[in-house]
Amino acid sequence: MTSTSEAVDATQLGVGTWVIDPVHSSISFSVRHLLVAKVRGMFETFSGAVVVADDGTPSVTAEIAVNSINTRNDRRDAHLTSADYFDAEKYPTATFTSTGVRADGDKYAIDGDFTLKGVTKPVTLDLEFNGVIRVMDYGEVAGFEASVVLNRKDFGIDLALPFDTGSKIVSDKVGDKATITLEIEALKQA
Repeated sequence: MTSTSEAVDATQLGVGTWVIDPVHSSISFSVRHLLVAKVRGMFETFSGAVVVADDGTPSVTAEIAVNSINTRNDRRDAHLTSADYFDAEKYPTATFTSTGVRADGDKYAIDGDFTLKGVTKPVTLDLEFNGVIRVMDYGEVAGFEASVVLNRKDFGIDLALPFDTGSKIVSDKVGDKATITLEIEALKQA
């Protein structure tokens, strides 16, 4: 019996271009709703790549189609893509471009510029590199998990709907504990 996959050095991402496989990747988020629950969603259309230079220095780029948001509620999704929130007609994509990658204990931190709704801010993603595997007829596949904290007000999304108590319907930060989660598989290009 022939093995269909084999492990590759899990501590090193090889030189070259690694393209995000959207079929086996996800970008998801959660946001507080009415201060007592969470609404979860995802972006269904995105692309990106990790490029490892000959000297081993990695760089990351990514693009998200903002109108691909899916919270399992068409009415809410239409509102989120409207000018009240993402203004997807005027700003159809969100982008990330790394400015550096550094070790952070047994994980990594990716510093970069994130642009949403025409506003660019520096952000840091916490990254876990899950290793590389070579799959017959598929090539080398790398796995990553990343998370980032974003405050929506930093990107010009400042719709507050106050209650009589003075609290807000939507919290100021996006995500469970203000976290957006990325589960990424990337394929090495020949």
